[in-house]
Amino acid sequence: MSLPDAALHAAAQQYGTPLYVYDAAELDAALARVRAAFGPARVHYAMKANPNLTLLRRLQAADVGFECVSIGELARAAHLGARGEHVLVNGPAKTDAEYRLGAELGATFILDREEEVRLLPPAARVLVRVNPALNVSTHDHLATGAATSKFGVTPDQTPRVLQALRDAGHTALGLHVHIGSAIRDAGDFTAAFARLRDLRAHTGPLAVLDAGGGWSLDADLHGIAREAHAAAAAFGAELWVEPGRYLVAGAGTLLTRVVGTKVTGRPFALVDAGMTELLRPMLYGAQHPVRPLWDRPGTGPWDLAGPACESGDILARNVSLAAPQSGDLLAIGEAGAYGAAMSSTYLTRPRPAEVLYDGGTWTVIRRRETPQHIWALEEGESTGQ
Repeated sequence: MSLPDAALHAAAQQYGTPLYVYDAAELDAALARVRAAFGPARVHYAMKANPNLTLLRRLQAADVGFECVSIGELARAAHLGARGEHVLVNGPAKTDAEYRLGAELGATFILDREEEVRLLPPAARVLVRVNPALNVSTHDHLATGAATSKFGVTPDQTPRVLQALRDAGHTALGLHVHIGSAIRDAGDFTAAFARLRDLRAHTGPLAVLDAGGGWSLDADLHGIAREAHAAAAAFGAELWVEPGRYLVAGAGTLLTRVVGTKVTGRPFALVDAGMTELLRPMLYGAQHPVRPLWDRPGTGPWDLAGPACESGDILARNVSLAAPQSGDLLAIGEAGAYGAAMSSTYLTRPRPAEVLYDGGTWTVIRRRETPQHIWALEEGESTGQ
């Protein structure tokens, strides 16, 4: 994100903190980088990274489809009018409701296990998710292509599943692979695509190869794209990709104010955002760049501690800061993916507002919650739903 400090201060002053801010120009630029690298490949956005409707509409206007992994995400796609080739239905434990709504939307289903062949709606269009059984360079919680992962079918099962789909009257479009998120080593993709190419002799030509996403923000997209296209070409297939975090992470920043400081065994800057606003550091040790929006001489190492009564509520360790003071503003970067999307109302903490900076203007794209919003569903008559 390249928004000027003055704009960030203005947003925090106007909308309060904690606050998620998004840079429309960076979102557009990330999509342009993907398109420059992958060329004619069809792009589906992995909605779980950030499902804000305003951001989805912006991507939809750029002819980006949606990969959905829950009934709620499918409902968002339906609400936006997405249909047919613009919707993928993925997930290891799809419900009957997901199969029904996916069928109504004319979506393509990504099969995750053999028994799905009989669960799919009639005459479905299907990709088979292959688990290449690789150890990849990311946190274990983010690795989806390991042998011990819950995702996909094994390479040995794949030809049998493709034939079973055809025998059941479905259209077996091709294969899908997604080995994880925030992959640091591009060689992991090389290995995954090689495992897929090894299947060519057993599957014959296919219409589609979906190479998933998972690229780190500094990934060599052009190198990954060359290998993905080569893998698709081995099957005579069209290439599809599913970026999520890559498209939105850099466009988002979490603004938080310093509440105070203290020193125990370590020096702490206490801030008004924490695990309820940004869970990634606590969940899998994610490290986000932190930028102080003040200028004073002298720096020292500080830990950023959130307000929750949880020892794990630490947003960052050993951040170099000039001595923080109450009211100082901090920008936590690369927070556009799995930031607001994973925020919670634990401790009855209202989720923050979200605002978009576009052409020099701020627009509220999600209002700040109130405690009353949180407990509204606990009051009044139960609907039984």
